[in-house]
Amino acid sequence: MTPDLECTDLTKRFGDTTAVENVSFSVPPGSFFSILGPSGCGKTTIMRMIAGFLEPSRGDILIKGRSVLDVAPNKRPVNMVFQHLALFPMMNIADNIGYGLRRAGLQKSEINRKIEEALDRIGLPGIGSRKVDELSGGQKQRVAIARCMVLEPDVLLLDEPLGALDLKLRERMKVELKSLQAAFDTTFVYITHDQSEALVMSDTIAVMNEGRFEQMGTGRDLYYRPDSAFVAGFVGDTNRWHGRIERQDGERIEMRTDSGMVLRGVTHGRALAAGDHADIFVRPEAIMISHSEQDLSHFDNRISGQVTSLLFNGAASRVLIGGTAGGEEIEVNLPQSGEFASLSKGSYVHIGWAGDQGNCFSAGAA
Repeated sequence: MTPDLECTDLTKRFGDTTAVENVSFSVPPGSFFSILGPSGCGKTTIMRMIAGFLEPSRGDILIKGRSVLDVAPNKRPVNMVFQHLALFPMMNIADNIGYGLRRAGLQKSEINRKIEEALDRIGLPGIGSRKVDELSGGQKQRVAIARCMVLEPDVLLLDEPLGALDLKLRERMKVELKSLQAAFDTTFVYITHDQSEALVMSDTIAVMNEGRFEQMGTGRDLYYRPDSAFVAGFVGDTNRWHGRIERQDGERIEMRTDSGMVLRGVTHGRALAAGDHADIFVRPEAIMISHSEQDLSHFDNRISGQVTSLLFNGAASRVLIGGTAGGEEIEVNLPQSGEFASLSKGSYVHIGWAGDQGNCFSAGAA
């Protein structure tokens, strides 16, 4: 099956600065593909090259199997939703959605039909006569997508479209965007620095850092089997320790941290040996907590400390454990029911986790 979008060896330089270097990926038809990375990593540059606003220094961009390098931005079968939506405040909703159709020279009856179909698909039938400032933030977001989708692009590009919304609306729009993508059955390419957005909505995620893709995969792949220390630290919350490997047996290692603690972890096939500097990452939800050290005797890693903070966050809350032998503060995620309810600030507790929950990567000396 021909990908809706394929980029090969995509590179963009600005003078002596390389913003994007040798990036290759393909997006199957009808999928939701996200590029996730910190500000300045190059993700917006990739999107602007796909849209035609920037010319690559090297590489190719194919849509439905055809190179679009020689195609002007307004002739490419893509459309783009920006963070600030760019709806026309002097036009009503129907005129906003139909703007591109009028520019394309369609008959008025055809334009009206497509507008009504689009409003039905975004769940806002009958609001065509309303003004933009009469809509909520989420409704504006859906109208902006409808305005793009009536032109039936092969690929819709979304440039951090939820960034300007408040937290509660942003959470709701994650689900709505995924539903809209399925309703229109169109390939979405989404860029964001928000890992939660990417994990919730995407079929495939590319994690980007300093102009390159570090890893591509499903959200579960990236979260549970990261390929690099950057991905392990960027995707999801994590505890991190730096140190030197003292023992190595197959994939299992024993590391002494810089603060003197001995921790056990696994390499997942990465080339690590005794004497190497390394980082171990452990997810907060992988750590168990108890008032009794005996309850945790079956764990490879066990530490004692005191509760320094209880951070209530609804069903899943966080506990920060300090006063450990290594001096680090350790984050633990717990459900609100159960052990969390019996804790208080200053409580002396024991924590533990299995060795295979410690993901180990090579690292430079501290």
